[in-house]
Amino acid sequence: MMDFSHPHFEAPQWLLLAVVAPALLAWLHHRAAVQRKQQLAQIASPRFVEELTRSHSPARRRFKNGLLLLALALAGLALARPQWGELKSSSQWLGEDVVFVLDGSYSMLSTDVRPNRLQRAKLAINDFVRLHGRGRVGLVGFAGSAFLQCPLTLDYDAFETALQALDEKTIPIPGTDIGRALREANHAMEKNSRRKLVVLLTDGEDLEKGGVATAKSLATNGVVVFTVGLGSPAGSEIQMLNPVGQMELVRDAKGEPVVSRLDEKTLTAIAQATGGNYFPLGQLGEGLAKVRSAVETLDRAAGLQRTHSRGVERFYWPVAAGLLLLVVESLIGTRRAKGIVT
Repeated sequence: MMDFSHPHFEAPQWLLLAVVAPALLAWLHHRAAVQRKQQLAQIASPRFVEELTRSHSPARRRFKNGLLLLALALAGLALARPQWGELKSSSQWLGEDVVFVLDGSYSMLSTDVRPNRLQRAKLAINDFVRLHGRGRVGLVGFAGSAFLQCPLTLDYDAFETALQALDEKTIPIPGTDIGRALREANHAMEKNSRRKLVVLLTDGEDLEKGGVATAKSLATNGVVVFTVGLGSPAGSEIQMLNPVGQMELVRDAKGEPVVSRLDEKTLTAIAQATGGNYFPLGQLGEGLAKVRSAVETLDRAAGLQRTHSRGVERFYWPVAAGLLLLVVESLIGTRRAKGIVT
């Protein structure tokens, strides 16, 4: 059922054309008719003129002219853009800068997520940016240190290139220093950003134990961190290539295989310290979709998400009616029907 609420004209100045143009055309029609009569009077006697114009129908001519006037008025109405009904839309995560912080330590080679944690995270980030990216994105890689892999950019191809280049060898210092990674992400943000969004993807094994404290400090500077966990609480043994190119288990000082476990407690604490949320990545990257929903919820709560209402364009109705009148006008002749005298 059509919505007829809030009828109005988006460009009402064109309504003047709907009035003036038909009036001008009517005057021109009148002037043309007067001049035709004067010209006929100059070349023939009134009786002969009557004989010549006997088959002409003034009523049909007036009707055709009326159709033209009405079509011109409808053209003016169409240009005035009549609207009724409403369409509502909201801006969601529009124009906000997001820095992705990706763990590149050896623990991310665990295969409790296929093909491994690092590759799964990279696939999820790339899919997310391609499908939902609406602002600038940046990338920080970290292990025992942290490095800005890609500054904030709208060039998603450049971002993808930097993302694919990040691996377990990118950061040569071993370890997992989440605190340093968060500080590097903060430095990548512009100081005047109304809100600074960071998405941290890691297994949460904060070996330096500085992640939560750093998050609390950054929260005072407007940084909101969403944490995304990779792996499983049960954990998985870590394998890496040895010097001869074969996969072998990473072992501790006692010779026992090192098991890397997802530390959801730490990741939850980091997110909560900044007003963000923690989500497990999942097998298909659904954790990042939940991050996007969480950001939109924050926008609505803070009044940052605007709802826009706009009228529904209905100009095609007068356009269609005007075209129909022009077609009808072209099909009507100016001669009287046979046997009819007026």
